[in-house]
Amino acid sequence: MSSVFDLTIKVKPEHIDILGHVNNVVYIQWMQDVASAHIEKLGVGLAHYLEMKHAMVAVEHQVQYRKAAMLEDEIILRTWLYDINALYSFRQYAFFNTKDKSLLFTGNTKWACIEIATGRPKRMSPTFIQAYQPIDAEVDPFDLTGK
Repeated sequence: MSSVFDLTIKVKPEHIDILGHVNNVVYIQWMQDVASAHIEKLGVGLAHYLEMKHAMVAVEHQVQYRKAAMLEDEIILRTWLYDINALYSFRQYAFFNTKDKSLLFTGNTKWACIEIATGRPKRMSPTFIQAYQPIDAEVDPFDLTGK
């Protein structure tokens, strides 16, 4: 089993759009950032992808913006794996404002395993399957009581 993974960041001026809040495309970048940090912690990060000659790539995102984040807000970027099969892994995200624990954003990504040289689909190696296991069904990833 993998675990819920948190990365805490502070909203910077470059994240803010003309409306004065975090731009929607920044959330997509944060999804990538927290997923990358999580796979590094799981021991199968980007360097391992190059060594194994295959990688996981995003093929589909679904997002929901729930509340605006503002300059200087401290945000918990939370992610977890919730399903896996031979070709795909499925990752969810929930971003929270640390000040009031409010839920700002939710999303999920379908990741496909590919051969780096060809870009063609590839069955996941045992290394990926072992590392990218879903969280335990008993875990509530939206619970911030420990934070």
